Amino acid sequence: MDIFEVTLSRSLIRELKRVPKHIVVSLQGWIESVKVDGLAQTRKIPGYHDEPIKGKERAGQRSIRLNKVWRAFYRIDESGMLHFIEIIEVNKHEY
Repeated sequence: MDIFEVTLSRSLIRELKRVPKHIVVSLQGWIESVKVDGLAQTRKIPGYHDEPIKGKERAGQRSIRLNKVWRAFYRIDESGMLHFIEIIEVNKHEY
């Protein structure tokens, strides 16, 4: 069963006001892709680098890259709903 619905946490909605506009546009594009094509197809888009997060603190979460510096984190709950948790600025690192 594929996922076509995305919810944003209250804290994320507040956070989006402080995020650069081009990052918000990138996130909106990803969300629209999920709504139209489903999560399974959207995960195949190489530019987003959709990947599971390692570590105990973020167990069960995945991230997408909104550009080289910004990432968005999401999780899928037991009912199959996709919930965005937060967008963070990641320190630049060597690629």
